Amino acid sequence: MRDLDLTSLRLFVTVCDTGNMSRAADKANMVASAVSKRLAQLEATVGSSLLTRRKYGMVPTAAGETLLEHARSMLLSASRIERDMANHAAGIQGRVNVLATPSVMAESLADEISEFLKKPEHQNIQIDLEERISPEVVRGVRDGEASIGICWDAAQTGQLHTRTYQHDHLCVAVPKGHPLSLHQQLRYQDTLAYEHVLMSINSAVELMLQREASLLNKRLVHRVIVTNFEAALRVVRAGLAIAVVPREVTGLYAGAYGLDILPLQESWSRRRFILCHRGEDVLSPAAHLLLNHLSATPTDA
Repeated sequence: MRDLDLTSLRLFVTVCDTGNMSRAADKANMVASAVSKRLAQLEATVGSSLLTRRKYGMVPTAAGETLLEHARSMLLSASRIERDMANHAAGIQGRVNVLATPSVMAESLADEISEFLKKPEHQNIQIDLEERISPEVVRGVRDGEASIGICWDAAQTGQLHTRTYQHDHLCVAVPKGHPLSLHQQLRYQDTLAYEHVLMSINSAVELMLQREASLLNKRLVHRVIVTNFEAALRVVRAGLAIAVVPREVTGLYAGAYGLDILPLQESWSRRRFILCHRGEDVLSPAAHLLLNHLSATPTDA
């Protein structure tokens, strides 16, 4: 198969998005016949029919759906290459993409990266941060979407290289006066009599909590689903549910929201986070500097 050109792929994606050849041509500042010719050449290149006409417009065939997924990925990569090369031309010495879990993002990572960027020798480095759950962090680093990932060490990192980053401590947030506040040694099984707040269904911590409940022959019941820790603690403040959250993210909210933060007496309640990467030999100089900075951060014993 001959090389695919990005212009044709971009036109194909636009036709799929608009469902109309003429509208796609307008967006590309081309005439419809030129777009049609490009798409015919693209079909000849891949050896499959890519589009079919329906009453409501042009839609991709089964082969077209497959190509559409790949085309979007290729165009995104091309856009990143263009952006990064433009930045180098402007004098930027490096860009580092970092993926991190919500817990890490909510704790100290932003401050540590800010400290890194304040150093005069790092002023021409740019860092992009994106939040993902642990399995997606690992997948993103493995697939080359990011140079560095930060996740819970319970995640299956496979062949990735790892370094210790930080520790945190899972605890239970409850409203003041909640019955669980009377426990001197709070165990996870005690919390299962109450409804919990759910965050990120497929996150490593949620899967672990479900598994631990199952081992106790109990069921973890969720009443509310949220997307961040602040929302979870607001739910707790309202008395709708309790939440298992890292102690390290509760400091800003516990007093203001009138919450009790109760340590969990479980071996798994102290979590270790790791930095993962594909190997120091493939890291850019900027990524290597950041990796060393983050791994040098003192960990909580």
